[in-house]
Amino acid sequence: MRSKIILIMAILMGLATTLLFYKYVSKFNNMAPEDVHAVEVLTAKGPIHKNQMISSDMIEKIAVPDQGIYKQAVKEGGQAIGKFALQEIAQGEPILAERLGTVKEESLVVSKKVKEGMRAVSIGVNFVQSVSNLIEPEDFVDVILTEKPKDAPEPQSSIVLENVHVLAVGRRMVEATKDTAYVEYSSATLEVELKDAVKLVNSAAKGSLQLILHSKLVPPAADTNGKGVMQNAK
Repeated sequence: MRSKIILIMAILMGLATTLLFYKYVSKFNNMAPEDVHAVEVLTAKGPIHKNQMISSDMIEKIAVPDQGIYKQAVKEGGQAIGKFALQEIAQGEPILAERLGTVKEESLVVSKKVKEGMRAVSIGVNFVQSVSNLIEPEDFVDVILTEKPKDAPEPQSSIVLENVHVLAVGRRMVEATKDTAYVEYSSATLEVELKDAVKLVNSAAKGSLQLILHSKLVPPAADTNGKGVMQNAK
């Protein structure tokens, strides 16, 4: 008899517990969710590598709760497109402003200006050899070697390289503006192929190197009368 009473009480207690749990779950499910405001942010469609320029097809917008986003999260494409990733960005990871750099910022590191397969090599120049220090980064120059062979009565000059891209003059890697303070420089850093870098180094050891500046003007275009028309380069 005693065992029956205990069994009945256990069943009743189990039913009571089940009923209370059911009421709790029902109450929880029927609660109205808190208002959640969604904000669109940019994320990476796929992995973005360090020093890679970001284009529109590399990013996408997703909606996230405004309480869970980083303050540095980029929300508009114009804030990311055309900039460089300063760190690796994983697929699906939010784009953060602190991980992006501009072209001008990137140009302050010369290794990031060198095209794939090319090399940067510096040569010493004086005021005259650098066209009175008027050569600027992004200019193109020819390199002339002047040497005096032992069996030659006069110095001889020859073209070492043509149409070479100037990466930097001195330690300046961006073109001067009207507000740039003048600093006389004594070196120019050129972008060349490896074999041409060796040629430059050997030439510098043989004699004096002179830089010949190219024009930035577009070549003349013939007009309807057959006369040349000089146009400014864009």
